[in-house]
Amino acid sequence: MPTTMIGGRPIDVNDEGFLTDYAQWDEDLGKVLAGYAGVDELTDEHWKVIRFLRADFPARKETATLRRVASVGGFDMKNLFVLFPGKPAKKMSYIAGLPKPKGCV
Repeated sequence: MPTTMIGGRPIDVNDEGFLTDYAQWDEDLGKVLAGYAGVDELTDEHWKVIRFLRADFPARKETATLRRVASVGGFDMKNLFVLFPGKPAKKMSYIAGLPKPKGCV
């Protein structure tokens, strides 16, 4: 399992750069990861989505899909594309320090 330095500390990641240890993540790391993902500033709306993902993950042992974030989390699908442009599910999970959602390329 690769280890990389992110924010000045060693972090366990997979071959695609996604964190592999849920416990290594904190909000400061999330801010650094957001910059890497092309999200320059995390607003309160960003944090609501990220916190939903982090809260949803432990019980399910898998990262919520975009559809689940919208339907269960109550977030507007179009706004998710604005907050996390390009590939929102991939960016959201990356910033939240979670595995890439199933079905996400």
